[in-house]
Amino acid sequence: MKVHLNVKVQPRSAQPGVERTGERDLRVRVKAAPDKGRANAEVIELLAEHFNVPRSCVTIARGQTSRNKLIVIESDKKIK
Repeated sequence: MKVHLNVKVQPRSAQPGVERTGERDLRVRVKAAPDKGRANAEVIELLAEHFNVPRSCVTIARGQTSRNKLIVIESDKKIK
């Protein structure tokens, strides 16, 4: 199963977490600063944990240097 999600990232957040804001829209708060890919790595880790899939199933398709990202999750399991 392949799912595309629009994600708005909030770096340097005190409380990291994932919040659904629409059908395929999420807000992801990360502690890391947007420096040398640290925030992107934390986004991938949080989304993998949230959807209960391995990190290797989560990729950033668009928006590597932007707060607005297109995330693709590919997994054999059903993704909610």
